[in-house]
Amino acid sequence: MMDHPKSSSNRPEDEARYLLNGFKTLLMSTVSAEGVPDASYSPFVRMEDDYFYVYVSGLSRHTSNLEATGVVSLLFVEDERNANQLFARRRLSFDCRVKLILRDSAKWKDVMENFSRKFRDVIDVIQPLGDFKLFCIAPKSGVYVRGFGQAYRFTGATLENFQHIDSVK
Repeated sequence: MMDHPKSSSNRPEDEARYLLNGFKTLLMSTVSAEGVPDASYSPFVRMEDDYFYVYVSGLSRHTSNLEATGVVSLLFVEDERNANQLFARRRLSFDCRVKLILRDSAKWKDVMENFSRKFRDVIDVIQPLGDFKLFCIAPKSGVYVRGFGQAYRFTGATLENFQHIDSVK
């Protein structure tokens, strides 16, 4: 049996939020217009709308993939060193839609202020670089796994209304 993270309850929703709050970067899976997959990562901020925002270089494959397809899968997975069982690491995945935030729009400025607070000096260096783009990543659905036989589906970005996955379909 896995130890569950400390949270205010044993609800999987609370545990998923606790897991997510421990991350400053996200793992992302994108695909090109030609169907070529790419795995990568990015620092992120999460705003009041519960969406994820990434500020990424246009020189990266994942950036062109985000622009071309408008979809991404995100993964947050428990550190191997903290897992009791490597085959059952706690993890949270999201299937998402992506939208480019126009540079210098009110939303862009608001999100970049959050990036500056979270990541400090490095944002001052990369914010003026013209190839960097800001994307809003809006979760549509996802899965939280907290151990063997303990997987839950949910919809939306707020980590609510979990449904236990109790059979293989």
